[in-house]
Amino acid sequence: MMERKILLLAGSAGGFSVILNILKSLERPIRIPVIVIVHRNPKYASSIEDTLSKALVQKIKTADDKEAIEDGTIYFAPAGYHLLVEPDYSFSLDISEPVQYSRPSIDVTFESVAEIYKENCTAILFSGANQDGAQGLLMIKRYGGTTFVQDPATAEVPIMPEAAIQLDAQERILSIQEIKDYIKQLT
Repeated sequence: MMERKILLLAGSAGGFSVILNILKSLERPIRIPVIVIVHRNPKYASSIEDTLSKALVQKIKTADDKEAIEDGTIYFAPAGYHLLVEPDYSFSLDISEPVQYSRPSIDVTFESVAEIYKENCTAILFSGANQDGAQGLLMIKRYGGTTFVQDPATAEVPIMPEAAIQLDAQERILSIQEIKDYIKQLT
């Protein structure tokens, strides 16, 4: 049986625009599933997935509860829910308390995915205004996954990648171009 792999892209203030830029730069679809976790307020309607679906060749959607994770699809964590991955490689949505003032929480998703995908998980933490994601990135690293952070010098708000660096949760610190080059290898 083939090993299941996954890519996680996460950020908050300043990170979302970088993630969009990276996704739009892809010339071919990514073969593995991608989960994007960004802090979004559920009070405000968002058409991110629809806009990206029109701009990219990749299948893009909001993750649904009990949905099986498929290769070649980019999933966005829905606003107002924590996004978890179950042992059967499906999603679970949770409305428990916010973590680091956020729901979806990057830490919650990262920790959930680390337990299931272990060394087959790659996670990249981008710009953000709080420490959400640092502990989760460390857990992915402890399970043998590959962990990167955006170079804080290039981050609009460097708190998030700096928090991960303080925990030594990253394998490498990458520039935006290095992140693009890495993700292009997955296409």
